Amino acid sequence: MHLEPYKRVDGVPFTATRADIIRAHGQPLSEERNNVGLTALDYCRVVYRFQDSGRLEEVTTRARVLHLDTLVIPLGHLAAFVRTHDGASFERAGFLVSPRYGIAFVPDEPGWVTALARDCLPQWEAMA
Repeated sequence: MHLEPYKRVDGVPFTATRADIIRAHGQPLSEERNNVGLTALDYCRVVYRFQDSGRLEEVTTRARVLHLDTLVIPLGHLAAFVRTHDGASFERAGFLVSPRYGIAFVPDEPGWVTALARDCLPQWEAMA
């Protein structure tokens, strides 16, 4: 996964619309609404989640490494990296959330990382 926090994921900007994603990737394998009210377009190795307004909120990608500028972090080491480099990181619902890097992931399940739009951080913070 190549990430520019809050800007783009693997070349896809957070300004992308649902139509942009479908134009780039074709029809998703599935489309469903999740329990927090986001519509998910599932392409197996990547899932794009949109608000009803059409704004892209989250991109979850299956990856082995996270590329942040010139850094390459294996996902098995991502939790230690975040805890060391993001003093504002926090845990919610089993996820480690990094406001600095705009990501959320389950530390015990390396392989999937969710890139977040800046606007969705308050929802993560408010989770019980």
